[in-house]
Order: sequence, then structure tokens, then C-alpha cells
Amino acid sequence: MTDILILGGGLNGAALAAALKDGPHSVLLLEPHPPFLPSHSGGGAGGEGATLAPGATAAPSPVASRHPPPTGEGENVWDARIYAYSPGNVEWIKTLGGWNDAVRAQAVHRMRIHGDDGGRLSFDALDAGLPELAWIAENSRLQYALWQSFAGHPNVRVLTSRAEAVTWGAPGTAHRLHLADGETIQARLLVAADGAHSWLRDQAGIGFDAEDYRHIGVVANFATERPHRGTAFQWFRADGVLAWLPLQGQRISMVWSTPPEHAAELQALPHAELARRVAAAGAHALGELRLITPPAGFPLVRRRAHEWVRPGLALLGDTAHTVHPLAGQGVNLGFRDSRLLAQMLKSGGDPGEIGRLTSYAARRFEDVASMQFTTGALKKLFARPDGLTRTLRNLGLDLADRIGPLNQALTRHAIL
Repeated sequence: MTDILILGGGLNGAALAAALKDGPHSVLLLEPHPPFLPSHSGGGAGGEGATLAPGATAAPSPVASRHPPPTGEGENVWDARIYAYSPGNVEWIKTLGGWNDAVRAQAVHRMRIHGDDGGRLSFDALDAGLPELAWIAENSRLQYALWQSFAGHPNVRVLTSRAEAVTWGAPGTAHRLHLADGETIQARLLVAADGAHSWLRDQAGIGFDAEDYRHIGVVANFATERPHRGTAFQWFRADGVLAWLPLQGQRISMVWSTPPEHAAELQALPHAELARRVAAAGAHALGELRLITPPAGFPLVRRRAHEWVRPGLALLGDTAHTVHPLAGQGVNLGFRDSRLLAQMLKSGGDPGEIGRLTSYAARRFEDVASMQFTTGALKKLFARPDGLTRTLRNLGLDLADRIGPLNQALTRHAIL
């Protein structure tokens, strides 16, 4: 029997395991697709192979894995899944031992936002008295580093089997998770951290509200002609929202939130033509571009689970909620879930006690609901084609840019 079983070893689940490693409870992390790094990613000569995460027994199959593996050769092995991490979350991850040079993170020192009719808004870390606005890093590298942070720790056990069924216990008793290899695990608290399409949430019969934004997020990484100098760019366009996030070296990660027809067109383009199209859409802010990872697309849907906790069950991260990526806050909301849940569980006692779990859900709800409302409203505001709305939204960007105290307040709010 284990005290806490975390189903899902992605960023949020791994961070929770790392945060609980020195706590009073035994922890089991169940993840059938452990993270791995290509053996020569980050530079050096070619070659093949993969470095498995600590505790992993086999590399995940690219076919079976939920996400495409990092692609490229030599120094151009980059994960298509790139996220922006708030300084507050990065400081917390550092305390867990999950942030190091191998994460290959790039600081964001300034952000340039362009409206669809000449409006502009800039955020600058220096003006706000901050060292940086955010950090940009690959999912696979941070996930791997988090797994390393609890490798070999006596309080954290890792299994790479797959869950097949669950037997729910009465309140105050253990639940039983039945694995594909025949093992049955009893746990006083099950944490569902298995993503937006959560198996465990479905097994619990927990539904969710969803809003399909009718957009696809097209992602790809590019080498740039000119240095980005730690600048992130975002353009609100008639065909969606285009974002460039700085990576180490002269590289950027692109996210283009756009209607399905345009997304399909972008993904079908020859690589050189896609690079030209993306460079032109960004007004050649960094000169010419060269594609270094093939484009991929994912549908954009806002979700919020009807219940986040039950006796002996807690939902975490994308399992509980998803948001539009235009503010880059989805993964940060999930880390704040992990931070609070770990803090509340470290006090000891029954980890599945409903009073404590209800407090966790209540304290996280306002943050999540506020971000879902804000990102949804911004998306809808810039989707309206009428001239008056276009003029007002661009005027709003200009005013926020010119009023120093307002700009600094927005900057500080964005980095939490």
C-alpha cells in the first residue's frame, strides 16, 4: 500500500512527486511513457540512442507515446512542445532540484505585442525592475530534470506500467488501482495528473465543461537570421494569434493559433515555404527563418472539470482545466496546482481526507477561472472583425503601453 499514487508523470505530476519526496507520505508515480532525451541533444556530434529518465525501464515508443518525441540531428534536436514558465514557478522548481543547465532554458527579457491595426504593447523586465519576465524551455528536458530530482529517493517509487481498472473504496479507505502487469496498488490518495483526456477522471465519472475555440495550435521551431535578444513576440492577426518564443541560440519556437483550414495549409507547406510564410507573418522581425523541427498541430479547447476532488481523489493540471495558449499560462496554472497540493499534503495526516482536498480545490478555482475568462475574452475580442472593435482594441494596447504605472502593473501580474 502507498499513501499517494500519482497517475501521470508529465510536468505537473513529476513536480508533485518531487515536492513530496521529503514529506511524511510514501509516493508512487505511475507513468507508462517515461521521459527520455536523445543521447546527443544539446550539441555535439551525431549518433543515435536515448538517455532514459531515472526509474524508467524502457524508452517510450514514438507510436505509443502521447506526444511526438524530440526531432532533429545534433544540436538541432528540439522538442516541439515548448512552454513559457513564470519566474515564480521556476524558483519553486529550483527548490525541488528540477532546474539545471540541462533544461536548456532561455530567459525572456522583453515582450512585444502587436495588434491587428497598428496597436502595440511592450513589456520590459528592466523597466519593471525584474531580472526576467519568463523562462522558455522544452517539455522533455524539464520533465527529465524533474524525474532526476527524485531518482533513487526512498520515498518515491516509479512504475512504468499502465492502469487498466480502478476499484473505488469508501470514504476514509484506500482505492485500488489494477495495472496491466497484474499488480494491484492500494492508495489513500489518487492524483489524476494524466492530462486533458484523463483516463482516471473518466473512470471516476467526472464530466467537464468544454468550449471548442475552433482553432488549431500549429507549433514548430526555427533558426533565425538575427539574434532575438531574449525577446518574445506576439501578433494578433486576422487569421489568429502568432507567437514567437525565444530559445537558446538564434532559435525560436512558434505557436500559431489559427482556424483548422489555415492550420492544415501551414502543416502541408514545404519546409522552406513554411519558414518564409512565418517570417513574413512576423514582419521579418528576426530576418529570415529556417525550420528545425517539423510542424505539428493540436486543437485548442477550454475545459473545466465539474469536480476537482472527491474523498481520496484529486485532479491536477490539464486533468482539471485547460486554457487558450495565447497567454502561455496553462502549464503555470498546473504548477501552481502542484505547489499548493504539495504544501497541504506535507502537514501529514490522511492525504485523502476530503476537507483538505476541498480546501485545495477552492483555493485554486479562482486563479484558474480568472485565467480562463481572461484568455477567452482576449481571444474573442481580437476575433471580432468590425472596425469599431478593431480600433478600440488597438487603442487599448497603445494606452497600456504608454501609461507607465499600468504597464508595470501588467508586467508584474504576468510573471506570478
